[in-house]
Amino acid sequence: MSLYDIPLHTLAGAPASLADHKGKALLLVNVASKCGLTPQYAGLERLQQRYADRGFTVLGFPCNQFAGQEPGSEEEIQTFCSTTYGVSFPLFEKLDVNGDDRHPLYAELTEAADAEGTAGDVQWNFEKFLIAPDGTVAGRFRPRTEPEADELITAIEAQLPS
Repeated sequence: MSLYDIPLHTLAGAPASLADHKGKALLLVNVASKCGLTPQYAGLERLQQRYADRGFTVLGFPCNQFAGQEPGSEEEIQTFCSTTYGVSFPLFEKLDVNGDDRHPLYAELTEAADAEGTAGDVQWNFEKFLIAPDGTVAGRFRPRTEPEADELITAIEAQLPS
């Protein structure tokens, strides 16, 4: 199954899919509002602003699987992200990235290996998956990789559509 074919829902509950962003470079991130890594929202938003007009978008997927760090309702998550970090990139419904109830999107994403060759479960909030414009996984970056780290910027720029 293509990543583009997996049904999703926006944070507001509307049907969606990655096909809505077909042809763009995408950075998919499992996000949380009450995590030590939550300040990464600021860097993610800067990436969005820097590359949006070049065929790139960040997509945020709230997840409450790591120490209950995303306990809020959809409305609370949206308010937090917009008022605290000025998030303008799309946010999707809260979902599971690991375990028996892992969302089909993350079942596919976790097959991809990181730079060290390790695939499998998402380690924590703010793990990042770079999707090429053709819908393939072009890179996996672990949670502590800052959004504006050189290796992530280089990978994003290599995937920007021409």
